[in-house]
Formats: sequence, C-alpha cells, structure tokens
Amino acid sequence: MSLKNEINSRRTFGIISHPDAGKTTLTEKLLLFGGAIHAAGAIKAKKSNRYATSDFMEIEKQRGISVATSVMGFTYKNIKINLLDTPGHKDFSEDTYRTLTAVDSTIMVIDSVKGVETQTHKLMEVCRMRNTPIITFINKCDRLGKDPIDLIDEIEDKLQLSVCPITWPIGMGNYFKGVYNLKTQSILLFTANTSNEKPKIIKNIDSEEALQLIGELEINKLKEDIELINGIYPNLNKDDYLSATTSPVFFGSALNNFGVRELLNEFIELSPTPQPRETEIRTISPEESKFSGFIFKIHANMDPKHRDRIAFLRICSGKFERNKKFYHVRLEKPLKFSSPTAFMAHEKSIIEQAYPGDIIGLHDTGNLKIGDTLTEGENIKFKGIPNFSPEIFKYVINEDPLKTKQLNKGIQHLCEEGVAQLFTNITDNRKIIGVVGLLQFEVIEYRLKNEYNASCRFSEINYNKAVWISSDNKQDLETFIKNNKNQIALDMDNQTVYLSETQWSLDREIKENPSIQFRFSSEI
Repeated sequence: MSLKNEINSRRTFGIISHPDAGKTTLTEKLLLFGGAIHAAGAIKAKKSNRYATSDFMEIEKQRGISVATSVMGFTYKNIKINLLDTPGHKDFSEDTYRTLTAVDSTIMVIDSVKGVETQTHKLMEVCRMRNTPIITFINKCDRLGKDPIDLIDEIEDKLQLSVCPITWPIGMGNYFKGVYNLKTQSILLFTANTSNEKPKIIKNIDSEEALQLIGELEINKLKEDIELINGIYPNLNKDDYLSATTSPVFFGSALNNFGVRELLNEFIELSPTPQPRETEIRTISPEESKFSGFIFKIHANMDPKHRDRIAFLRICSGKFERNKKFYHVRLEKPLKFSSPTAFMAHEKSIIEQAYPGDIIGLHDTGNLKIGDTLTEGENIKFKGIPNFSPEIFKYVINEDPLKTKQLNKGIQHLCEEGVAQLFTNITDNRKIIGVVGLLQFEVIEYRLKNEYNASCRFSEINYNKAVWISSDNKQDLETFIKNNKNQIALDMDNQTVYLSETQWSLDREIKENPSIQFRFSSEI
C-alpha cells in the first residue's frame, strides 16, 4: 500500500469530557464495536475483577477515574483508528492538553443530566486553540436529564460552537424510546443491553410498526421535533466540521451500547485523515517521504515488573521502521529502536513499521523527553506542546533517608511524565513540586511507594504561581533574581522561574519590571 493510501486509512482522535460524563465507558464500547475487546470492564463494579481497558494503573482501578492518557489502536471497516482516552478530572488536565496536540479530531462527551460543565469549557478552549474538529456525543439519554433542545442550546451558548444534530432522542429518561437518524430518516429502537447486537431499525416513521412500538403521542412529538430541527439547523457541511466551527451531535447511552455504532460509522466518514503539523521552521505534510514525529507523553513503569519507560510518539510524516536509525534533534545524535510497540491500553505488541497518524511506544532509558522531535536528519522542532503554570506547591520531605536514591529517581521520572513539575530553589536546593490539582499529590505519593519503594510526605509552601522569566537585558534579569532570590527556582530544563506568593505581588513585579518577560506557560 502506498504512503498516501496508508494515510487515508488512518484516523487519530481523543475523547474528552468532564469527569463522570461517561468518557471511559464510551471508549470501552468503541473498542467493543471495533472488535478490539470482547467484554467491556465495569469501572465502578467494586465486586468485579474487570475494569475499563483504558484504566490500567492500579490507582485508576481503585478510584474509578482516569489519571493518565491511554492509547489504543484498532481497525474498523478497514480504517486504522488510534484512540486516546484522556483524563477528565481537572487535576490531570495537563496530560489532556498535551494529548490534544497529538490528535487530529476529538469526540466530546456530555452528560445529558448535567449538560455543559466547567471542565468541558476548558477542554473546548484547548481544542479551539488548534482548530481541532469536534463530534459531540450526548450520553446517558436513558436517565432523566435536560431537554434535548436546552442541551444543544447550552453547547452553542456556553461553548460558542455551532451544532448540527445527526440523531435526535425520542423521549428521555424512563421514556427514552430510541433515536431518530436525521440523515437516514430512520428510527433506532432503544433496548437496555450491554451486548454489541444491532438494535432494531424502523425505516419509515409513518409505518404501522413505528406507531405500535413507539406510540402515537411520541411519534407526533418526534415529528414536531424534526420539523423544528430542520427549520433551525441546516444539513451538515463537512468543511464546517473540519474547520472546527460546527459540531455534529449524537444522542445515546454508552453504558447500554446504544448509539455508539452510529457514532463510530459517522466518525470514520467525517473525521479528518492525519493533518499537517507546524514546526518552528515550516509546515510538515504527512505525505512527505521522510519520517518525522514528536514525543507528547512519557510513562514510566507501565509494567512495574520490568521498570520500563515508554515514550509515546506521534508520527507526522513518512514511514517509521523498526531498527532504523533516526535523528534526535535535541541531543543531535542518531537513535535506533529495536522494539517499537502498538498499544491496547497497557497491552503492547511489537511493530515493524508505522505511518502518519499512528501513535507508537518507544522503549527509552532516559534519552527522550516530552516535546522531543525525531527525524531522518532535518533539524526541526514541532511546536505547541505546552507546560502550564502550576498553582499548588509543596516541599518534598523524604520519609526514609535510606531510600533517597529511589525517591529522587521516582520524582524525576514522574515529573518527566508531566504528572507534576519539579523546581529546585536556587538558595537551598530544596525540591518543590508544582501541580495544577491536589489529587496529583496523592497519585505521586502512591506511585512513589508502589513503583519505587520510596516514602515521602509533602509540606505546605506559600506560593501561588510559577512564572517563567527571561529578558533581553541581562543586567536587569540578574538584578531581579538577586532581589528575589528566595523565590527563584530552576525547572527541570534549567529555565529560570519566579515563584510568586500572591497575585498582588506578581502583578506588582510585572508592573515594576517592564524589561522582564513573565510567561505563564512554557513550550516544551
């Protein structure tokens, strides 16, 4: 198969949502319909030994939440699908933001009971920064929730995103009878089941069968809804979807496998093939013959027995080949990878080659970092992988001096993953962990204990923001550092950071030091 055909047969997307909207459940069902798994795991079934395929870390199984992005690949209707299930919890949003740099489109899951929530809005803003196309799946229609019209109005008003319904619910909650497909003009009857059997389809809304199975009152209400929708929302323009100005909307119930197959079928028709990527020098087209790609995620100890460290690579152009030497731009040296892997969450299989859009894992001993670029020799760096300013800070206190080496190694590995950011105070060399959410400290403590056999605790510290500082005036920068030395630290890349104690003091420093640039994020 030619490179162009390989590219056209791939789709790479992420699933995003507010916590508990059903994102990971939808991921499981997409895998089920794609034939990648044969039984979905029940995340919250505490008496069961099955868990969501994408939640593979022990702490995820215990808490019933996703705390790290999972990568899964499967083939559906001859299309190779690379699916990234992201954390929904705001405390792990950095992992989600970085993951969104590696996808070409997203599916946004909205809880029909709660509607658009705070984290949904933040994730939408990240997608908008990159003009990432979005398909919306309104979940839990079998629960008593908001009116469908109110839900799509909320999406348009709160997210400033035009919508185009593809399916429409017939009733909601206990009265949920199914969905009407506005594209095929057919009815999909709802049945509460967890198998992947096809639900019954009624092809004619005016048929006696529709009247008997749905009811006269519901049919008349559905006809009114269809007339209203057709009057307000034009047919979907694919270009509007691809430019991220319009979102196709589907209704269903992921828990009951309802509406998921229709979502998947429409997704492979609508969603973009692997897209060009910006570097600091030029735009890279996926159809270029020479290989290029970037690291957007690191995960240590995916298999704790082997202490492996996996770097996740998004292929942007050309063809990746096992055992072929590729140029590491930052280190300026060639690297060869003998066991590149494809993923099904934590399950891995060695591959011989991969193409644009594919996400592969590279076994690493410490050479690779988030943001690194690999090429066939060209000196380029892909743009747009962010480090956001943390807002919660704590000192690391070693509970067992005999395990200092393990603690330092563990903290380094976890911070390289992007779980947190590590700062070293320039006056006393004390280690400071900065995070965007308190739950990250719990994850760090748990993983240090269980993966590195190291114990630590955290003590409070009075900082509220980490700001990267730089200046064209070397003297002014040195003076600022000298005057604020107790609040100056270095990050893991030896970039200078100012740790502010209050928003007021930060605003004052910005105002009084116009020659110094204060940045609230750094590009990795």
